[in-house]
Amino acid sequence: MTSSGSDGEAQAAAEGGAARPEERLERAVRAAEQALIEYEIAVETFRVEVENFSRLHHQKLGPMYTRLDELDARIAEVTADRTGDPEDRRKADEARARVMPMPGVEELFNGWMDGDGLFPEAVAMLTDQPVRPPQRVRPSDEARKLYRDLARKAHPDLAPDESERQRREEFITRVNAAYARGDEALLRELAEEWAKGPAPKERGPSHSEELYARLEWLSQRKELLTLVAKEMEESAIGSMLRLAPDDPDRLLEEIAEQLLAQVAKREEELAALLG
Repeated sequence: MTSSGSDGEAQAAAEGGAARPEERLERAVRAAEQALIEYEIAVETFRVEVENFSRLHHQKLGPMYTRLDELDARIAEVTADRTGDPEDRRKADEARARVMPMPGVEELFNGWMDGDGLFPEAVAMLTDQPVRPPQRVRPSDEARKLYRDLARKAHPDLAPDESERQRREEFITRVNAAYARGDEALLRELAEEWAKGPAPKERGPSHSEELYARLEWLSQRKELLTLVAKEMEESAIGSMLRLAPDDPDRLLEEIAEQLLAQVAKREEELAALLG
């Protein structure tokens, strides 16, 4: 009896020892999954912030950039008319080409361009009149909280099988769209919808090879997201946003002041040429 009991204990100990490395792998996979989800949330949040800032930048400063391009073209054209130099004419043609509207620019700016080729916002800014505030799409704190909670609960990477992954991907697509619009009410509805849906299935036992493959995939996914985040950070808008992450409106105001000064200088230069 004693010998048999000892053999059974030894076998159990051996089995427990064999299971421990796989358990450690499972814990590592779960930790990597959660870390990736948190990172994806951060990247998506930054993407929304960059898009919002880009929209505000174009709406508020785009008219002034357009006015500067127009003044540069006029100055170059007047200079070319005076000198008759072919090189001056070439520079004038290039400057005018930069002012030519790209296809769809009227649609891009929602029909803000008037018959004279200037935006109402540009006219208002250049004549010290009140400017219509640019449209803001900035998610509230509650919307951010709802989005993070939903992203953590319904993330496709937590799906135990392909059908559940597809269901989660479709749901998260709706969540992302609502968050990008700052639609707090819809996010709340989506949270209720998820709570009523089927509960996620427990992840079944995984072989060590599958766990290693999973860790490798998670690592590759993190590397890809890192490249995406770096691209956004190094973009023109991302770089500007990083200068004043807590007060982007103030940054836009400072840039607007600089552009207005440049516009005034160009107008003086053009007036001098025409005078």
